[in-house]
Amino acid sequence: MAKQFESIDARLKDFIDRQHIFFTASATGDSRVNISPRETGSLRVIDANKIVYLDRTGSGNETSAHLRADGRLTIMFCAVQGPPMILRLYGRGRTIRRDSSEYGNILLTHFGGSEPSGARQFIVLEIDLVQTSCGFGVPLFDYKAERSRLDQWTDAKGPDGIEIYRREKNSYSIDGLPTGMFDDA
Repeated sequence: MAKQFESIDARLKDFIDRQHIFFTASATGDSRVNISPRETGSLRVIDANKIVYLDRTGSGNETSAHLRADGRLTIMFCAVQGPPMILRLYGRGRTIRRDSSEYGNILLTHFGGSEPSGARQFIVLEIDLVQTSCGFGVPLFDYKAERSRLDQWTDAKGPDGIEIYRREKNSYSIDGLPTGMFDDA
């Protein structure tokens, strides 16, 4: 049975902390829906109604384009080990650009100043609804490790190569929506 809450309580934060993967979902009224998997080491619960995750360079930048145009964002966790549960965080999101002072403050305050290779931006979700559901249909998996390929790829490209790649692949969504990544600050 689904249950709804106004915020993340201690029990739900503990659930988030035990997960290894989460999914983001975003769209605009006339765009494709984007769903992306993320590793939870990049996510921090800021308070009961706000989370942030460090977004790394990828093949697209759909979430930023959707947030810029529409703002809606859902983040989902599902237990693949232990007791079953699905947790969805609904709300409004925004992108924090890497070249901003806010980015530097979040990196220092919530990530110990440590920035992984290929760090692109932060995504912040202001939560207006928290919902749990049973998760009985989610299969059980054993966690082995994080993949190292993204680190290897970004390290091989180097800072200049990543910049070129972002300008080519991360400036617009697949539907042609601008991400704002290279707008004048």
